[in-house]
Amino acid sequence: MKKLMFLFYLIFSVTVVFAQQIAVTGTVTEAATGEPIPGVSVIIQGTTSGTITDFDGNYTIQASGSDVLVFSFVGLTSQEVPINNRATINIQLEQSTELVDEVVVVGYGQLKVKDLTSSISTVNSEEIAKSPSGQAMQTLQGKVAGMQVVSNGAPGDSPTIRVRGIGSYPGSNNEAPLYVVDGMFFDNIDFLNTADIASISVLKDASAAAIYGVRAANGVVLIETKSGKNNQKAQVVYDGYYGVQVAQNVLKMANAEQFTTMAMESGSAPDIGNIATAMQRYGRSRINPNVPDVNTDWYDEIIRVAPIQNHSIDVSGGGEDASYSIGSSYFGQEGILDMKNEYERFNLRSKIDYKATDWLTIGGNMIFSNALKYGQSADAWSLAYWAVPILPIYDESNTDAWPVNYASAQHLGYRGGQNPMPSLDFNNNRLKIRKVLANFYAQFHLIPKKLDLKTTYNHSFTALNERNVQLPYYFSDGFQRENAGITRKTETFSNQIWDNVLTYNDQFDHHSLTVMGGASFRDEAWEMLTARGLDFPYENEESWYIDQSDRGSLPVDAVNDGGSRQYGMSYFGRVSYNYDDRYLVYGTMRADGSSKYQEKWGYFPTIGAGWVVSEEDFMNIPAIDFLKVRASWGELGNDKIRASDGARTTQVVTVAINDELVSGTTTSSTFSYLEWEVTEETNVGITSRLFDSRLSVELDYYVRDTKNAAINVSIPSVGGNVLRNVGVIRNQGFEAALNWSNQISPDFSYSVGANISTLKNEVRDLYGQQYIDGGSAEFRQRSMIGEPLLAFFGYEVVGVYQNDAEIQADPIAMANNLEPGDLKFRDQDGDKDIDGDDRVVLGSYFPSFMYGANLGITYKSLEFSTNIAGQSGNKILNRKRGEVIWTSDLNMDADLAINRWHGEGTSNSYPSSKGLRKGWNQSMSEYLVEDGSFFRVQNIQLAYNLAGKEIMGTMMPDARISFTAERPITVFKYNGFNPEVANGIDRQTYPIPGVYTIGLNVKF
Repeated sequence: MKKLMFLFYLIFSVTVVFAQQIAVTGTVTEAATGEPIPGVSVIIQGTTSGTITDFDGNYTIQASGSDVLVFSFVGLTSQEVPINNRATINIQLEQSTELVDEVVVVGYGQLKVKDLTSSISTVNSEEIAKSPSGQAMQTLQGKVAGMQVVSNGAPGDSPTIRVRGIGSYPGSNNEAPLYVVDGMFFDNIDFLNTADIASISVLKDASAAAIYGVRAANGVVLIETKSGKNNQKAQVVYDGYYGVQVAQNVLKMANAEQFTTMAMESGSAPDIGNIATAMQRYGRSRINPNVPDVNTDWYDEIIRVAPIQNHSIDVSGGGEDASYSIGSSYFGQEGILDMKNEYERFNLRSKIDYKATDWLTIGGNMIFSNALKYGQSADAWSLAYWAVPILPIYDESNTDAWPVNYASAQHLGYRGGQNPMPSLDFNNNRLKIRKVLANFYAQFHLIPKKLDLKTTYNHSFTALNERNVQLPYYFSDGFQRENAGITRKTETFSNQIWDNVLTYNDQFDHHSLTVMGGASFRDEAWEMLTARGLDFPYENEESWYIDQSDRGSLPVDAVNDGGSRQYGMSYFGRVSYNYDDRYLVYGTMRADGSSKYQEKWGYFPTIGAGWVVSEEDFMNIPAIDFLKVRASWGELGNDKIRASDGARTTQVVTVAINDELVSGTTTSSTFSYLEWEVTEETNVGITSRLFDSRLSVELDYYVRDTKNAAINVSIPSVGGNVLRNVGVIRNQGFEAALNWSNQISPDFSYSVGANISTLKNEVRDLYGQQYIDGGSAEFRQRSMIGEPLLAFFGYEVVGVYQNDAEIQADPIAMANNLEPGDLKFRDQDGDKDIDGDDRVVLGSYFPSFMYGANLGITYKSLEFSTNIAGQSGNKILNRKRGEVIWTSDLNMDADLAINRWHGEGTSNSYPSSKGLRKGWNQSMSEYLVEDGSFFRVQNIQLAYNLAGKEIMGTMMPDARISFTAERPITVFKYNGFNPEVANGIDRQTYPIPGVYTIGLNVKF
């Protein structure tokens, strides 16, 4: 709260003195024709104050004599014109190539869009700011073709990001992209405030990403933070919002009557007896006397409406030789899980660039992030699913319970206590996160506008301090925690990178050439220490320290530590050649050296070519402003796999020789050195601008092969498995992005866009093995040639046995003692038996199709925008239902309770209540694997711009008020809270809430 009050103090303590205003008038015409242009935007630079030219191209605006006016119109080149105390300013705008001349960030430099031969998608700060989220990558959902964003509803947790599928066997975070923040490498960017980001660029293909070598196989995400501008007066900007999070699509569970009915139908004497015990203990329902007088909706009990807020202040500007941007921000989010479950983050940021001399520019960037996170209980959501509805929260007759009279299902005869409330009340999971990013550079202009040398030092330091506390309780003999426990863990990460880059740019005749070469040194260190303690004074948090624990009760493995340090040296280069703005050639090469692997060096080349067809004389089509065909090939590396696997073992063996026992030793080795995985990618694409640049089109087709994927290989004779670089995994797909924008009248404009992408993930080689099993024996996943990685593997369901005649006619049913209400599996091999050979691939958690769309409308000062997102082709293993395999005395969701088989013709999809308790129906099958497709209205925002108005002779600051609904509607068929499950297995998934906020942006 003190931090928040400090921020508000900063906001309202700013005093602004406004200069004398003058009326500036003029006419805007098109340079080529001399015709007046209606609808031209005329804005005072650095503000939102402005106007639009009328149908005759005329405008009038109130401004200071020292202000700068910015004139812009779709398809024409924008102009920035200083007023210099003039009352009349007439402007001619020329045909624009702005969209294709736009500069985008690439590795160690920048390139114009028209010169790209790569697939790069960029999202600007305005789009990022629309989503109220503490995680910057969450704001990109549905906005970048080919990138999957799997949301995470837990406060402070990052979404799962996949760029063009997965090329490495999932595990150990080896599928995430590389994040580069102002030149520094990160595994995630959870510390960044969205208001501080200027742009996010996603380098999707090898041609774009290979310059980062061994880190780039899963794609690269470049983040540029906001900078100041030269010759701009100081501007103070407050940007913030406050809102609430509401659980969406809350899963309906079986109520007391439905649960009782299913227990009675099951024929299970213990389950029927538990119902009777509940009626004796809690009474009978007045509505239905055959049902206990308890009907607990456990999800309703553990879910709350939770606040979310973000506040940031930025001061930026610059003079002739220097620019600066300094800011502070606070983000706070409580979880919708009703426990100590929240996240808050306080950031400080500064960025300064200074032209010291004509030959030297220096600068620095620093971000400090201080976050505090209280994590969720490990099993709260799954317990709420399984807890029976005939159990109350509290049980006054449970007099032995302490410290609260919570009810225990064991008192009714069930095996476990089931009540999820102790999991919420008696667990406290705190994580302190402190991160520092420091970046300093010096750029030497050796030959003005031609040859530059830039040396940059980056250092990121992260300190994690984790404390998990388990408090004691007792509710029944099998539902208790005798001792208070505490676990502490500290981790530090120190990453340093020193880059030296030499860049040469030149243009002569029709030739344009950029050559870049550089070297990079990196030093990555990690240290960890954990300790555990028991029986400490737990009444007050001030005593929650291991030092307060009972020394005699410390576990044997109470203390553990670890660490690592790796060094790397890299050399890289890039050549970009453009002939007559028609023919493009692009190539990079990176040599990466690492202390991690036995093979110390890896080499990652790429080459690309482009043809700007629209520049050819024969391409004289008025509707086509720009058309480029491009293609690229390259290799990328992945160093997130371990350095080695297996072990060398020695065993003592005793054998009989000549009737005497003789002892000896045998040695076997499964040790295997590993190396970085190498991914080879080919990409072809089209970039086009049409209809006076109102329509932009990006099309891409790619094939991405990981040729030495680390996979488990069976060891002959010895047994077991060991990782080796011998697998081949392919990802291929098509991507399309189209955007249209148009100015209809001086007061009305709109934009609309859409993107789609396909993905086929396929295992191509398993080193001669037929398959590699994953998951567990009960919930099998399998990687097979021609199928996706870790596909769900089980029996195909063709229906439910409806009557005795159907049973009698089926030898499989007779052989397995099946009854009406049991599932019917397909006999794939036709041998009149159901066994392991009849299992097939049931689907994959990778979506085969993803899409997104956006619409923006501006009318005078009113703005409306909306985004949608969705995917299809993926499956989800509903393991919550499958847990009945361990115990049958659990609740189930209402869909299963309503649509169960309970008589001939009632269901051909779900088994009967009795059938649920049979091992036959509990087998891994299509019954447990569901459609994960969804359609979502991702974001709706309505905003009103308050242009500077004069009150009592003083101009008030510009302001923008916005109302935002994030994820208000999600449509799907899956029987869960949401269809976004990162690994496709839903057992304990934090729900994704809808977020509703009111925001304010003020510029002084």
